[in-house]
Amino acid sequence: MTSIRRGFFLSIDGPSGVGKSTTLKELHALLDRRGTPARLTTEPPHDFLGDFTRSHAGQLHSLSLACLVAAARYRHIETTVEPALAAGDLLISDRYVPSSLVLQQLDGVHLDFLLDLNRLAPAPDLAVLLTASPGTIAERIAASGVTHRFRGDPTGPSREVELYQETAAVLAESGTQVLVIDTSDLTPSEVARQIADAVPALPLPSKSSSSTPITQES
Repeated sequence: MTSIRRGFFLSIDGPSGVGKSTTLKELHALLDRRGTPARLTTEPPHDFLGDFTRSHAGQLHSLSLACLVAAARYRHIETTVEPALAAGDLLISDRYVPSSLVLQQLDGVHLDFLLDLNRLAPAPDLAVLLTASPGTIAERIAASGVTHRFRGDPTGPSREVELYQETAAVLAESGTQVLVIDTSDLTPSEVARQIADAVPALPLPSKSSSSTPITQES
């Protein structure tokens, strides 16, 4: 997948209970106050394939779910991501490839398969990975309740934090700019400010954008 990228692609991922949804709202409001319009999108996307993926995520597992998530992602790229970047927009995605690398590993899929499956997905200009201590995440999940099967495992918070740390290293090795923010002792507005400060002025000079292979050293 190749297009002319004049915009800026920002993805935000992190473990369940890390405060991502609230941070996204704060970030959008902060960018608006700064006079930096941003388009928000999400994965799975809100279209027929993304809605199907979301509604069946509890019944599908392992390879079948990983492939369905990837299919929804590639349609999302075709219909939303590449057109926005070609138009010079700032596009912020609520979850992207990093979430797949973590959640599908929790579902028993090997990392090498996930890397190959997502190899043609364009790399974000900045991949933000939110994290927190496993204890903080467990407390937040307990307060908000178990909303999907990945939250039902009591060992989930520590495993997610560890896998996101590994994912940050994989992304950095592939040449993707990564910003890891520990939200344990920060308010959502403070986290949003750190992210907003990393966003450049738009539009960017026209440049060819192609998928950046995500590789892992053996």
